[in-house]
Amino acid sequence: MKINFYINQKVLFGQTICICGSLPELGQWDENKAIEMSNSGITDWAYTLESENNPVDFEYYYLIKENNTVVAKEWGNPRKIGLNNGKTFFMNDCWYDAPKQHFLYSSAFTDSFFAPGVIEKSPEYYNESVLLTTRCPYVEKEQELVILGESDLLGYWQPENALHMQQTSYGQWSIMFDASEIKNPLQYKFAIYDTITDTIIHWEEGSNKTLFPFNQGENSVQIVNFDYQHACLNWKTSGIAIPVFSLRTKKSFGIGEFSDLKMMTDWAKATGMKIIQILPVNDTTITHTWTDSYPYNAISIYALHPIYLGLNEFPLDNSALFKEYKEKAAALNSLKSVDYEKVHQLKSAYIVDLYKERGDKTLQSNEFKKFFKKNESWIFPYACFCYFRDEYKTANYEAWNQYSKYNQKALSELIEKDNAMKQDVYLTYFTQYLLHVQLLEVKKYAHKNEVILKGDIPIGISHDSVGAWVEPHLFNLDTQTGAPPDDFSAYGQNWGFPTYNWDEMSKNNYQWWIKRFCKMSDYFDAYRIDHILGFFRIWEIPLHSVQGLLGYFSPALPFTIEELGSRGIVFDEERMTQPYIHEHFLSHIFENNTQEAIKEYLIPTGENRYKLKDICNTQVKIKALFAGKNDDKSNNLRNGLYSLCNEVLFIRDKREPNKFHPRIMAHTSFSFADLNDSEKAAFHELYVHFFFQRHNQFWREQAMKKLPVLISSTDMLVCGEDLGMIPDCVPPVMDELQILRLEIQRMPKDINQKFENLNFIPYLSVCTTSTHDMSPIRAWWEEDKHV
Repeated sequence: MKINFYINQKVLFGQTICICGSLPELGQWDENKAIEMSNSGITDWAYTLESENNPVDFEYYYLIKENNTVVAKEWGNPRKIGLNNGKTFFMNDCWYDAPKQHFLYSSAFTDSFFAPGVIEKSPEYYNESVLLTTRCPYVEKEQELVILGESDLLGYWQPENALHMQQTSYGQWSIMFDASEIKNPLQYKFAIYDTITDTIIHWEEGSNKTLFPFNQGENSVQIVNFDYQHACLNWKTSGIAIPVFSLRTKKSFGIGEFSDLKMMTDWAKATGMKIIQILPVNDTTITHTWTDSYPYNAISIYALHPIYLGLNEFPLDNSALFKEYKEKAAALNSLKSVDYEKVHQLKSAYIVDLYKERGDKTLQSNEFKKFFKKNESWIFPYACFCYFRDEYKTANYEAWNQYSKYNQKALSELIEKDNAMKQDVYLTYFTQYLLHVQLLEVKKYAHKNEVILKGDIPIGISHDSVGAWVEPHLFNLDTQTGAPPDDFSAYGQNWGFPTYNWDEMSKNNYQWWIKRFCKMSDYFDAYRIDHILGFFRIWEIPLHSVQGLLGYFSPALPFTIEELGSRGIVFDEERMTQPYIHEHFLSHIFENNTQEAIKEYLIPTGENRYKLKDICNTQVKIKALFAGKNDDKSNNLRNGLYSLCNEVLFIRDKREPNKFHPRIMAHTSFSFADLNDSEKAAFHELYVHFFFQRHNQFWREQAMKKLPVLISSTDMLVCGEDLGMIPDCVPPVMDELQILRLEIQRMPKDINQKFENLNFIPYLSVCTTSTHDMSPIRAWWEEDKHV
């Protein structure tokens, strides 16, 4: 068998185009063994493969090498060609770049929105054949790709005579011609045809293509590959964002469950919506109390929350006991709001009884064994974590004595010796398997109804979590993360999560994140990256802080003392990095409690200046000092002492102690107000440079190290929550990577606008009236009728 490859592609001097594929002669996917093509002109490359093997089909793609290093490769899945014994093939290819709208290849489109029906086999070859193929992902379910041209063979450009092409895979279309019927060069174009209206709705853009006569003798096949020319397809859809816990139905056990998502899917289909976005559904069980209900503080990035298991789909064999549970569930269902603790207790008890009835049989099934083999790397430590959390009555693994350090071998041995632990661990396996099966079934049900589920990936993990226990080196456990001040929070936000040790994560190409994304793709076709700004830089807050004002961006480019001096700052380390407390403004802070504040909490240092006593020289100490006190006086003293901790102009960098960050919002401080005019001007100029200019290229580089690797690890559709203090580098990166932006109608990014103008939002965006942190549209209407 002989296969002739031809491609027209320009490369730089010193670069070579190679072919890599499934055949042994093409390296069998080993790019080190990819075949170099010969160059017969500036852009013309060729290679002839002769094989004694007779494969039925094969796959291949092109790549570019320079000094034996791959510098570029084609975008998308490899080309797949059906072969025929005894024929000679001539492959006339074009280089496949990423399409302008490569989000159309996400599973949201391939498996739901544009999912093809029956995929046809490649047509039979003639004695002499010409096979035209084209890549066109713009074709919806009730549409087809057609070809029209200037000859009788191609219908004389008449839509009713158009030749309908066959879809051989998602986005791939082909049509076979008898080469003997092509006598002269023929002009032609592809077009998109609507099967409902029997009309062409889009002609391929650009100049006509030419189909040339092909005469290579008998048993020859010419295959011509093209990209469909389409400037853009402004396809839009609508959806709803709703937490699963809100979806209570008559069958629920006091809270919305995964099984209730099927009814939500029915509603979405009936209303013409195609996306159901939910809040995170990972396990957040730390205390077994209502405080665990916060969905953004997960103990596992993989495990699903047991509270969402739809129990009606797993009825107990003991009908009397099942009836008793259902009566209790009905009582919880009748409550106006979810009673998290009672629901958690009821469902936990039910799952135990369910495990007693069918646990052994389930764990012995082939389906469970496949699930366990695929998920063992995370489900084993998660199950052990849950056991120790309950055994020691705390999720703080540092209190677990000899088990405070994760040791897989030791834990495996312990489980074999301790039957009580083994049964507890097996119960966790059983529960996660049922959750997996149920949510997977919901995904399939949604696909059948042309609806997709959109998940949510929180930016942080709990400090007391499986991830931190198993791989502590991947996190900065001596810091916490949050957000800088904004219109919603003058003191910033402190989320309490550890920050990520990106340097460590990069050592294995961010596998921690890649595995997280891949697990999400089991259940979702799209996802929202919570606080995507964290991939550019994160707001890192010292552990001794309660508020967020003493935070700093990480990574960042803090100033040296010499650089501060060159920018007009005469750096007085004690004056500028320690709380500046002067007598003249204390009454503004403490009001009637000023003298008590001075007496109990401050130490005079001379010149009407003070410092905080050791008992209250950090916000964490102050919080502990006033724990349980909620009267006006205590609140005034506590908040006043908090504010004194914030009275600094610079913050020492954690990793480079000889460098300093200007404190955010420092111009609102008393410390800034007491500078002279020249010092204020110098600080203001430095502040603007630091927060709005200095880091743009640096932060772009940080994001481009991570995001391309992560978002390419799955075929899910990506949305990034880009709210808050947005660096100028963020929108271009999101546009380049085709990450959908988040546009909130009543929170426009243009500070000069009261409401977002929908005519000017980017096409690649999710537009909504609110987020989960804001009141929903009906409540907003009730709150602000005057707006």
